[in-house]
Amino acid sequence: MKAIFISFNQAYYEMIVALMDRNNIKGFTYWDVVQGRGSKTGEPHYGNHAWPTLNSAILTMVEDSKVDHFLDLLHQLDQQTEAQGLRAFVWNIEKTI
Repeated sequence: MKAIFISFNQAYYEMIVALMDRNNIKGFTYWDVVQGRGSKTGEPHYGNHAWPTLNSAILTMVEDSKVDHFLDLLHQLDQQTEAQGLRAFVWNIEKTI
């Protein structure tokens, strides 16, 4: 099992949840307001006058067999509107209860 942390422009929320639904990825934790900036070309998302956009984030646990396909779908979404900003990070999950 893997943990996937997705940080994204708030405009992506419905699209990401729809991708999760279509791929039978059910459980997740959602943070509505997350501030930050991309490490390469991303503009800041601070929710202020100068940088008014904000990010959100989702943390989901995914079966190993679904990870690569889900990441490919997220990458395709990001490529459609790269200026919006979407990043995904994967960690190994060693135990659950």
